[in-house]
Amino acid sequence: MKKFLTLSLGCLFVILAIIFFVVPGPSIIFGLAALMCFSFYYPKARVYLKKLQRIFRDVCYRLDKVK
Repeated sequence: MKKFLTLSLGCLFVILAIIFFVVPGPSIIFGLAALMCFSFYYPKARVYLKKLQRIFRDVCYRLDKVK
């Protein structure tokens, strides 16, 4: 039951990310939330989540000009 609810929430976040990709909104946040939900049960999603976190960290360092 817990797995079903987590994956359903992940699917909802994917749908919201797609909707907010078309209309202005926080599509990146919903995409990240979907990856977090899927990463509990799928190792490949965990790999993508780690890559995305690394990209976000590097972009933040570049924007702050800190290294």
